[in-house]
Amino acid sequence: MVRHFSGEKLVIASHNTGKVAEIGDLLLGRGVEVISAGALNLPEPEETGETFAENAKLKAVAAAQVSGLPSLADDSGLCVVGLENAPGIYSARWAGPNKDFRHAMERIRVALGDSVDREAFFVCALALAWPDGHCEILEGRVDGFLTFPPRGDKGFGYDPIFVPVGDARTFAEMDPAEKHAMSHRARAFRLLLDACF
Repeated sequence: MVRHFSGEKLVIASHNTGKVAEIGDLLLGRGVEVISAGALNLPEPEETGETFAENAKLKAVAAAQVSGLPSLADDSGLCVVGLENAPGIYSARWAGPNKDFRHAMERIRVALGDSVDREAFFVCALALAWPDGHCEILEGRVDGFLTFPPRGDKGFGYDPIFVPVGDARTFAEMDPAEKHAMSHRARAFRLLLDACF
């Protein structure tokens, strides 16, 4: 039986301001006050899971137990088919301690070399956890291909090199509302909202 969210406050278990803002936008109109883990000075747990779902659950449960509030965590990343789905769960780590995604995008370009396979997909796992340890997990995915050099100045992370199927623009060239309508996070959110809100 799926548990429904009935509170007024929800902790977003992330210190990534871009991700927190995007999640806040997706929850607009739901009567939920969103608080980031960063604003609460919650520690960031080590991501030891082997899948997006495992890492999302780990972060959500940790934030819920420390804050005493329901918590939502997302673990997401870019999977490049020609790199055996790397960077995958290590997407943020490829950007290094300074979160330099320009470096990470260049690393992908170099790793692909002359390969003509530019197929890629974004995955987002969302975990909604309660302080008693109960957790609901849903996943979204969007397929596309990579383009170099990076294009656009909107979005964050790998958005400047990812072109979703059916469009010619990168995520970073789209208005946020357009990206929200089709992104992996938006797809996971639709499933979460239908199931738990």
